[in-house]
Amino acid sequence: MTKIKADPDGVEAPAEACCGERTYHELLANLNPIAQPLASIMVLAGDTLPIEVYCHLPVMCEDRNLPYAYVPSKTDLGAAAGSKRPTCVIMVKPHEEYQEAYDECLEEVRALPAAL
Repeated sequence: MTKIKADPDGVEAPAEACCGERTYHELLANLNPIAQPLASIMVLAGDTLPIEVYCHLPVMCEDRNLPYAYVPSKTDLGAAAGSKRPTCVIMVKPHEEYQEAYDECLEEVRALPAAL
């Protein structure tokens, strides 16, 4: 699970990031379409309650032309991401180690009908 650390410009910020931790600015940079030119796939869990937790994400994805898909269970999504905890959303980014599998998933997600 990604943990959000304190602002690195703040007085109490640690010197280095630990494994799996990201600063607030790093998370913003990953969502910024200018700083993130590569395509990513957003996967959202359909059983997340309250829906207000992530209802802004599909709109953000459409604005930034990021493909997204829903899966029925946040428990299954967490397990697929390698976590023991339920997860309401993940972002799959391309990487050279699994580029072929990523391209196949991207084609499948783009082939899905548009959400209503």
